[in-house]
Amino acid sequence: MAVSSIGASKLLVKAGGIGSQPSDLRRLSLSPVQISVRPRGHAPARRSVEVHASGNVYGSNFQVSTFGESHGGGVGCTISGCPPNVPISEADIQFELDRRRPGQSRITTPRKETDTCTIQSGVSDKGLTLGTPINIFVPNTDQRGKDYSEMALAYRPSHADATYDYKYGIRAVQGGGRSSARETIGRVAAGAVAKKILKMLGTEVLAYVSQVHNVVLPEGIVDHETLTMEQIESNIVRCPDPEYAQKMIEAIDVVRVRGDSIGGVVTCIARNVPRGLGQPVFDKLEAELAKAMLSLPATKGFEFGSGFAGIFLMGSEHNDEFYVDANGKIRTKTNRSGGIQGGISNGEIINMRIAFKPTATIGKKQNTVTRDREETELIARGRHDPCVVPRAVPMAEAMAALVLVNQLMAQKAQNELLPFLSPLQEPIPTIAPLNHV
Repeated sequence: MAVSSIGASKLLVKAGGIGSQPSDLRRLSLSPVQISVRPRGHAPARRSVEVHASGNVYGSNFQVSTFGESHGGGVGCTISGCPPNVPISEADIQFELDRRRPGQSRITTPRKETDTCTIQSGVSDKGLTLGTPINIFVPNTDQRGKDYSEMALAYRPSHADATYDYKYGIRAVQGGGRSSARETIGRVAAGAVAKKILKMLGTEVLAYVSQVHNVVLPEGIVDHETLTMEQIESNIVRCPDPEYAQKMIEAIDVVRVRGDSIGGVVTCIARNVPRGLGQPVFDKLEAELAKAMLSLPATKGFEFGSGFAGIFLMGSEHNDEFYVDANGKIRTKTNRSGGIQGGISNGEIINMRIAFKPTATIGKKQNTVTRDREETELIARGRHDPCVVPRAVPMAEAMAALVLVNQLMAQKAQNELLPFLSPLQEPIPTIAPLNHV
């Protein structure tokens, strides 16, 4: 906004009807703030700037806010907009958190956290959601702040240490604060609730490790129609093929003993997703999934369907031809579209791949600089994953579930308010009412 006489302008601050007195400004909290500039001698300006709080919230229908830092008192989430009468327990959430927690095997960080969750609000004593905000809390118990003494002065290469300082001028040194993967506990906890809702509708989200460094799971070796959680959880690297799982574990072991790290790829699928999910044009389903996945720590790439490999095909090879199945449903013979066409789900299996970089914090000497711009060397201490992808599996599932629940609720609100006009439109499955005991 350009104003020639900004020095002579009058500044008005509005926030939900709050005036412009200093005492009011102190009460603004996290509410959106509108700032209007009115030059003297002109008609009242109608333009305004809206300032939103930092990006700690995901979703507009099923809304999740995460909180906490790596070495603070604890971490967790608050869920707003969850439908009432969803059966959920701490055990449901704990199952997912146990898949994410540190110290679960030799190829993960040795930090010992049980990540025990408590549901502090939003669920009745009968184990049903109330429709009110759900708060889930996990305490931090195994903290070693002294491991970060060198990092208080010097920046870890490729870590968020420097950029947090660039942005805020202050940072939580111990564990990286909000840039730590412990922030994802809140996501996984909320994802457990979202997965429960999807399961009640017949939709399932699964993820697995498909690549570790240069060990690549061959395409087609995993049947996405029959893949099970038991296959994924059958080994510590979470690759459903035993032969390639062992190769991946060996690759991680090699760098682990050297104090180095490697990256990999997580493949995530969603089965039996209702047709019609997605909001063109800027909120396409694949765009929402990409944003959700790339918001995870250490992510560097996202693709769905044929992805970048599709550029090697011609249209006649790449197109998914339609047919009518035995049940009279329109289907596609192939699924290079990855279950999404035109930004809208088509009923086929949604599949995507997320690339994770090598862990930035390693036990090898690296060149860096201090906050005072002095060049130095750093050997980072602390406990960190030699490869993040085994623990990233439940994180990817959680983010996919959060996207799908948000889209399901949007679809229900917008397109099922009035009767359908076309037989091609399919209603979101209705969950049978639960008996209150």
